Amino acid sequence: MNIMDFNVKKLAADAGTFLSRAVQFTEEKLGQAEKTELDAHLENLLSKAECTKIWTEKIMKQTEVLLQPNPNARIEEFVYEKLDRKAPSRVNNPELLGQYMIDAGTEFGPGTAYGNALIKCGETQKRIGTADRELIQTSALNFLTPLRNFIEGDYKTIAKERKLLQNKRLDLDAAKTRLKKAKTAEAKSSQLNSARPEGDNMVNFFYMLNFLHVKWLKIWAEEVTKSEQEVRITQSEFDRQAEITRLLLEGISSTHAHHLRCLNDFVEAQMTYYAQCYQYMLDLQKQLGSSFPSSYLCNNNHNAGTPVPSALPNVIGSSAMASTSGLVISSPNISDLKESSGSRKARVLYDYDAANSTELSLLADEVITVFSIFGMDSDWLMGERGNQKGKVPITYLELLN
Repeated sequence: MNIMDFNVKKLAADAGTFLSRAVQFTEEKLGQAEKTELDAHLENLLSKAECTKIWTEKIMKQTEVLLQPNPNARIEEFVYEKLDRKAPSRVNNPELLGQYMIDAGTEFGPGTAYGNALIKCGETQKRIGTADRELIQTSALNFLTPLRNFIEGDYKTIAKERKLLQNKRLDLDAAKTRLKKAKTAEAKSSQLNSARPEGDNMVNFFYMLNFLHVKWLKIWAEEVTKSEQEVRITQSEFDRQAEITRLLLEGISSTHAHHLRCLNDFVEAQMTYYAQCYQYMLDLQKQLGSSFPSSYLCNNNHNAGTPVPSALPNVIGSSAMASTSGLVISSPNISDLKESSGSRKARVLYDYDAANSTELSLLADEVITVFSIFGMDSDWLMGERGNQKGKVPITYLELLN
């Protein structure tokens, strides 16, 4: 029974305090009550903390987007994190692309130029995927986690103490308001008590009314001492809470220093990642260059011209000359073939996809029969493979003796 009485009294006291704060806050907004202002230093610290919180959240969220562009994957990782479970490992985009390239190269044939290049590119993409995974793990540990700890830890504590400071300020201002009213009532009571009406019964009647009024005002007057004591207590509590809040807020400078170190770690992780990717691609370029020419001069319109490699150590002939339509390879062998009516065997240097039904598709390393037709463009020959015939670009061929 005593416990129940205690809980009821505590509930009533809390309700009274909440109502008093609500009234004080409303009157302040309406300009009907005075408000205790915080000192400029504390206001600056509060502003700095709020600014730090806002920008930390923005940087943290955008870093997560940078490291994991897939929003569904981010949501899944968030759910697993809240459930305190490890998210399942998934293949990232470079690794998936690399696997596709390797599978395609294996099916096309590792012995072909295209298949071999696909396999090499696929292996490099998988290495880039591994580096990407390491970047995400390092950045999450050394950069995102400290930022998140500030938002979910330190700043929550600051926000809690800041709210408590606001409540202590409302209590102080409400106590000041009650003290002001009590002093006003006491002054008015003194003025009424000093008046002594004389005369008939009507005068005495009004005197009795004034007397009762004075008695009511004296109740307020008796509150002066109590209100003064309440102001002293609330002022002490407000000052103490302001000091606690100030000490917490001054730690924001240390937070900035810590986040700076974390930012350096993030930059180093990115630097390592991009350096690895550059080295992987440099090695890939060297590997591809050792297998076939490293660059090509291509015309995307096969009807207008022919894709021509810019450097062809094994192509037909030994001399090249430029024309207005592109780079045209010419040689005594080709000239002899074009002037004669005979045919020759030729080895295909590179894969070629026919642009239309008049052309013949080619596969690297296959041997076909080629011959010239009067009036044909100098960049082309007629190719024959079994029953299949069509135009073929001369720069993709090597005549056989």
